[in-house]
Parts: sequence; C-alpha cells; structure tokens
Amino acid sequence: MENKEQIESQITKLEEKYRDSGQDLSSYLDGLLYQRYLTYWDYIHLDTLLSLQVPRTYFPDEEIFIMYHQITELYFKLILHEQKQFVDHKAQDVEFYIEKARRINSYFEALISSFSIMIKGMEREQFLKYRMALLPASGFQSAQYRMIELYATPLENLVHHTERDLFSAKNTVEDLYDHIYWKKGATDVSTGEKTLTLKQFEYRYTPRLIRIAKQVKGNTICHKFLELSDAKKNNKILIQALTRLDINANINWPLVHMGSAHRYLGKESGQVAATGGTNWKEYLPPSFQKVVFFPEIHSKETMDEWGKQWVDHIFNPDKINKNNA
Repeated sequence: MENKEQIESQITKLEEKYRDSGQDLSSYLDGLLYQRYLTYWDYIHLDTLLSLQVPRTYFPDEEIFIMYHQITELYFKLILHEQKQFVDHKAQDVEFYIEKARRINSYFEALISSFSIMIKGMEREQFLKYRMALLPASGFQSAQYRMIELYATPLENLVHHTERDLFSAKNTVEDLYDHIYWKKGATDVSTGEKTLTLKQFEYRYTPRLIRIAKQVKGNTICHKFLELSDAKKNNKILIQALTRLDINANINWPLVHMGSAHRYLGKESGQVAATGGTNWKEYLPPSFQKVVFFPEIHSKETMDEWGKQWVDHIFNPDKINKNNA
C-alpha cells in the first residue's frame, strides 16, 4: 500500500513537471516505454573516445603522447568547469569558494603527479623522430589553458613581467592581451619573429580569448577574493587554497614541463628546438615568467623569489643542499 501511494505521488509530480510543455504525461511515458536501456559505453561515448587517437607515424610511443595530451585537455575542462562556477557565484560564500579551489587543486595535482608518464613513459629516441611529423603543432597551442589563466586573474597580471609596470586595469583588453607573457615564448629563437605556431594560434583563438577576457573583466577569481570583506578575506583555509592554486598552476605545472623538456630536448652541446619553435628554456621556468594569479596574498619576499627555490630543487639540488647545510 505504501509503495502504491509513493508511485501515485511520483505520477502527480511528473504531471506537474510536464504540464507546461504542451504535452500530457502519457506522451512522455510512451517515450520512456520505447526508450532503450542506457549502457555505460553509450553514456560516455566510449567507442568514439577510443577512436580519437590517430598517430601520424608508426612509432608506438606516439599514441601515448596523444592520449596523455587528450587526458590533459579533459582535466583543463574540469578546471574551467569549476572556475566558471566560482566567477558566476554571487553570494560571496567563502565555503563555496574553498570547495571550488579545492577541486581545481585536485585536478592540477592529478596532472602534476601523472606527468611522469611524459617524462619517463616514452623512449627518447622514438620521441625525437615522431615529433618531426608534428610540426608546427605544440602544447603551447592549448587554448583551454589560456582560458584558465583568464578566469583566474586580471589580464594585467598576465602581461610579461618586463612590461607589467607599464600597464594597469585602465588599459584596454586588446592592449593588455597584445603584451601577454606567453607570446614572448613563441618567437623564433633566431629571428625574434612570431613562429607559425603562434600565428596559427592567434588566428584561431584570439577573438575567443579577447571575448572571454572582456566577459570576466573585473570578475575573475582574484577579483572575487578581493571583493570579500576583511573578515572573509582573512580566512586561512581560503588563503591556503588560493596559495596552493597559484603554486600548482604557476610553479609546479611549468616545472614538470621543464623536466620533460630537459629529458627529451636537452643535450650537452646545446638544446633541441621545440616542435613549435618555442624557446622553452626561456618560456617554461616560473622564475623567469613570474606569473602570479593572486599577488595580494603573497609576501614581497615570496614574489621576489617566485619559483626559484623549486627550480633549484629540481635542477640544482647541490645548491639547495649547500644552502641547507
């Protein structure tokens, strides 16, 4: 009897739900009757997903390279999913912000910890051969990562650090974007001109990135933090979460790329050029770029030493050991 009453209650609720659609409940029940059972593989489009790896060469490790980059882009989409909720939130709910930051950090940390697949999971000899078939494509062309930066911090914080003092929020989005830090990393190492990699990227994504930058102007994650009352702004857990996000995105993530670049592109007599012609030794080190999403939460000393300790830890362990002796 109790089960019958529950079903009747559910039917009444369904009638209320579909009343305004122009169809009666019976029509929707017919659709439910004819509908096929849902399967796991249909729900996540498994067959399509597994068909998206299309190597350009016959080297087995190229498929690893493709899959890892596809996984990375899916994690970037997860990060953007949380960032959009963060900037759209109107209630200034610190607990909500902390949870969003925690999720973003968990995605970044999954990527950082998994990057050993790129560093140790492929044969260097294979990589140096199949990479030549990928020209001029480069991970530099990840538009989603540029979107992550735009959602995180004001555009003036992304201007190259050598020019940052010349710009402020008063400048137009177009002017700020034209001097964004990563463009200097996609210049030809011999001529100083834009690489084809950068030209392709700008042609395809500049309008979209400019549009996003205008949409979030004054409303980035950094702005949402700064708008909080002093009491909320001083929440230690929130500050820790945002500090962790800054370090994950702007120190740890670039550093694992540095490790991969040294593994595959570094050599005693110089360096192997990146596929997009990017100057990776100048572009990847966080201590060179000094990109900081939330400068207001860091001390001047931290800002001055941004990324240096981590770089020394990874690439100059003897220096760290000497300083700690």
